[in-house]
Amino acid sequence: MSLPPETPDLDVLDLLVSVAETGSLGQAAQRHGISQPAASMRISTLERRLRLVLLERGPTGSRLTTAGAAVVTWALPVLDAARALVDGVTALHAEGTGRLRVAASMTIADHRVPGWLVALRARSPDVRVALQVGNSEHVAALVQGGSADLGFVEGPGVPRGLRSRVVESDELVAVVAPGHPWARRRGRLSMATLAGTPLIMREPGSGTRDAVWGVLSRARDPAPPAAELGSTAAIKAAVAAGEAPTVLSRLVVRGELEDGRLVAVPLDAEPALLRRWFRAVWRPEAPPSGAGAALLAIAARR
Repeated sequence: MSLPPETPDLDVLDLLVSVAETGSLGQAAQRHGISQPAASMRISTLERRLRLVLLERGPTGSRLTTAGAAVVTWALPVLDAARALVDGVTALHAEGTGRLRVAASMTIADHRVPGWLVALRARSPDVRVALQVGNSEHVAALVQGGSADLGFVEGPGVPRGLRSRVVESDELVAVVAPGHPWARRRGRLSMATLAGTPLIMREPGSGTRDAVWGVLSRARDPAPPAAELGSTAAIKAAVAAGEAPTVLSRLVVRGELEDGRLVAVPLDAEPALLRRWFRAVWRPEAPPSGAGAALLAIAARR
């Protein structure tokens, strides 16, 4: 079955995702090695092909529309599949023992795995790593099914049937747009109020969602989500547009907090309650060895 004629090119979808991740058309253009006018022209072509307005352009910059955030959500698994295809082809060219198959949740893949792989390459330059990215449930399934030698997941517990080791911890933080009423409050927000508010959340199966849901459930039955989006980039764009609050990893929103695109809301909760863990996971019958053991040591040390 052939693809419909309005199917967008992968490179322009990747450019749109970069706009969502950087919050700037100029920075996205720089990331892709093109000029800002060229990036704007490519996005305009995509808008015409999809017959949607994806960016709101203004004198102070560009930001995703609600439609743009939705397209980013749908584009991410497409791009992940394309990268998996390229990684798979690369893995076919790799030779025997020099190949390490790694799967990681989105937060860990974006913010921790690149540094770990640089350190691994310095130690073992001949090792070829194939990385697959998905939510924590998907990563666990890849490891359980033998499609990945080592996985890195988020969430409050160990996936069933796997062994694990905690490699790092992170903090959950509630964030809103600068114009949201919570951004101007002086006192701490109660966890009951947060739990009773419809939030923008990741999709079921996400380690971040499981962690957030577990924290909120300690205060009361959480309200149904305002929206469920498949990427943190889309969530951040929706929150910055004033759609609703969210709770995400501080790692993920650090840049937006520093430049004022998002505002952290102080919560009336014990710090330990907002702490979550990143875990390495593997099959009991196939513990990490060789390059896998080296990568695990690097991840646990940093």
